[in-house]
Amino acid sequence: MEKKISKKVLTKAFHNWYYGHLTCFSQEHMQTFGYLCSMLPIIEELYDKKEDQARSIKTYTAFFNTEPQLGSVIVGMTAGLEEARANGADDVDDETINGLRAGLMGPIAGIGDSLVVGTVIPILLGIAMGMSTGGSPLGAIFYIVVWNLFAYFGMKFLYFKGYELGGKAVDFLVGPQGEALRESITMLGGIVIGAVAASWVSIKTAFTMTATGAKEPFLNLQKTLDGVYPGFLTAAFILLCWYLLSKKKLSPIKVMLLLVVIAFLGVLVGFFNPGLTY
Repeated sequence: MEKKISKKVLTKAFHNWYYGHLTCFSQEHMQTFGYLCSMLPIIEELYDKKEDQARSIKTYTAFFNTEPQLGSVIVGMTAGLEEARANGADDVDDETINGLRAGLMGPIAGIGDSLVVGTVIPILLGIAMGMSTGGSPLGAIFYIVVWNLFAYFGMKFLYFKGYELGGKAVDFLVGPQGEALRESITMLGGIVIGAVAASWVSIKTAFTMTATGAKEPFLNLQKTLDGVYPGFLTAAFILLCWYLLSKKKLSPIKVMLLLVVIAFLGVLVGFFNPGLTY
């Protein structure tokens, strides 16, 4: 008998994601626990045996982080894939599910941050501030009501559409076209991450060398680097973080602590200048 996730359970799973996507949020896990909370009722309905439930829930312990409103479509898609796996789809395994969500979360975050955070929210806030002229509470009420309605029904629509797509797209996802799609999405995710890093990360050095008795330094390392390779220190910083996380398998917490130590020592010896005045 074919297993089917009931609408009641799907709705409960969506509510778990809507209310709990930032549950136990940390730099190391981000939205992982919210994802687990969302998938739990689905797995409990699809699998009767505890060992099967434990095996399936481990799939969703991998790191996950995306823009939560638009990212609802990813959660819905993996619900559909989990249903297909429960019905004996041999080609749908941990790698397929995690590859799909890992490949999508970067591009979806880039689109969602631009669309929701960079467009919708500023527009709603602009309208709300106009309505608040003279101290009227209508602006705050408008924003709270409209934003929550937009977020809830938009996320619900995307979640259920993702679920439908997840169930219908199994054959596509495990075929040659699906492999090409996953590679394309992964490449797009890398481009988005690179663009974000280049836009928001800026590492510069204050290191200079001045000859005895001279007023001007004969070497300004930052200007020299900018003349040869603009953004070299930023690129080196990003590559170092990637190397430590990917190759050395260090946790994000350890990497951040290491960066704090590097920054502290760099300021201490004068290599970095935070520009602070006391």
